[in-house]
Amino acid sequence: MTPPEGCVFCRIATGELAARIVHEDERVLAFLDLAPATPGHTLVVPRAHYRDLWDIPDAELAHVAVSARRVAAAIASALGAPGMKLHQVSGAEAGQDVFHFHLHLIPRWKGDGVQPGWGVAPWRPPELDDARCDEIAASIRAELEGR
Repeated sequence: MTPPEGCVFCRIATGELAARIVHEDERVLAFLDLAPATPGHTLVVPRAHYRDLWDIPDAELAHVAVSARRVAAAIASALGAPGMKLHQVSGAEAGQDVFHFHLHLIPRWKGDGVQPGWGVAPWRPPELDDARCDEIAASIRAELEGR
């Protein structure tokens, strides 16, 4: 599939846009969300453009899932998160607003303020400055390098 012009995740995958990348390989990229639900909230995306859950081939979906599990373990270890929410929506009616398949990894702590409901972005981003975001990304990368 030809990516739509201006797809933000395609632009990150090609290096046109900057992101705090915590993991990458030839098929997948994982980077911190710009509007995180909690510190360490990470997006895992295929490098190739697939619109949603119905568009992504099985092999690519499997690679995203296995990569997500590895990154989630690193996030939990680096940040001491006792829980992890995986969040994925497909289609505008479900709340998808970036039409490039992506999986959210949201570290969870008791009392973190993230609502358990089913809304679009059921969170308010925490106050995190650039230095703290850089520190979080570095700690996740360090965990991944040790695996």
